[in-house]
Amino acid sequence: EEREAEEKEPQEEGAEEKPKKQRYRKDKPWDTDDVDHWKVEPFKPEDNPSHLLEESSFATLFPQYRELYLRQSWPRVTKILGEYGIACELNCIEGSITVKTTRKTWDPFIIIKARDMVKLLARSVPVEQAQRVLQDDIQCDIIKIGGFTHNKERFVKRRQRLIGPNGATLKAIELLTGCYVMVQGTTVSAIGTFQGIKQVRKIVEEAMQNIHPIYNIKTLMIRRELSKDPQLAGENWDRFLPHFKKINMRKQRAQAELAAAQAEVAPGAPGAPPKPKKEKKPYTPFPPAPVERQEDKMIASGEYFLSAAQKKAKEIAERRKRHEEKEQVKAKKRAEAFVPPKEATTPVAATERAAAAPSLHDLTQSLIQRNNERTQR
Repeated sequence: EEREAEEKEPQEEGAEEKPKKQRYRKDKPWDTDDVDHWKVEPFKPEDNPSHLLEESSFATLFPQYRELYLRQSWPRVTKILGEYGIACELNCIEGSITVKTTRKTWDPFIIIKARDMVKLLARSVPVEQAQRVLQDDIQCDIIKIGGFTHNKERFVKRRQRLIGPNGATLKAIELLTGCYVMVQGTTVSAIGTFQGIKQVRKIVEEAMQNIHPIYNIKTLMIRRELSKDPQLAGENWDRFLPHFKKINMRKQRAQAELAAAQAEVAPGAPGAPPKPKKEKKPYTPFPPAPVERQEDKMIASGEYFLSAAQKKAKEIAERRKRHEEKEQVKAKKRAEAFVPPKEATTPVAATERAAAAPSLHDLTQSLIQRNNERTQR
């Protein structure tokens, strides 16, 4: 009874009765509207004066073509990581980079950042961009694109869409997302904020799924313009964004060809060809014979019982026979160039020549005339 009276007293004194779930919540005078709960506070050496007790290390492999660049820029990498108390080692024999904490390391999460940095260096990202990952508000993502399609030509074509002519598409993605993007081999590396990296991953994955990046770029441009209007801050933007319908061009082309064929000659029309009638097969109660296995065919031909040497000799003999047949075909083709062409003698041409030839009487008269002319001289 005393507890019930104590619980009723504050309700009677208060002007407004609080809901049941907020009845025991206390006021937080330090939590005001101007406090940014998503702000990442910098971690300083003063926050961890005792440093780390255990050593952590990560190693990553790099391709051979990156060895020369890593050797040239390694003093700079060592200096950058040394500022955070991280030791690094370049092993050119194994082709690996190792980063590990030391007694001077005060930030427990910096080893994860250093691991991401060396991974970016292995994926052809320059040191100037890779060192940005060590900042608290910058993250990175390495997107694997090699498994989206197994056709090499299709993969190269879709990857080229990300880059665009003279890198224009890639530059547009970087400007709209605020991230640095590097396309190398079967990976795409992105460096930026969480929101920008999420947008880059969506664009890259959809581009490898045969959705052109220009659609996502157009959506991002519209969102960027809408965010400038404070009146639309609390409204739904779906009515302003474009909705693209997926079109199967191969299926659409087949349907168009079928419709054109049906329009030319409709079935049942006077000029339409009759439908071919299906011939009924004779009924048999027995099931069809099973398909022979490769082993059964080899047993029937006797090849199954041949030794390895006999199989090899048979294969060589068959190859020699095929070679001889091809040589005969080639020799016949070469000999065709030396065969003289047949003269075209038509009966009309023969009669014309016979009509144009002089007769025996004409020849005799011409000879007598020539002889008389000589005697007169």
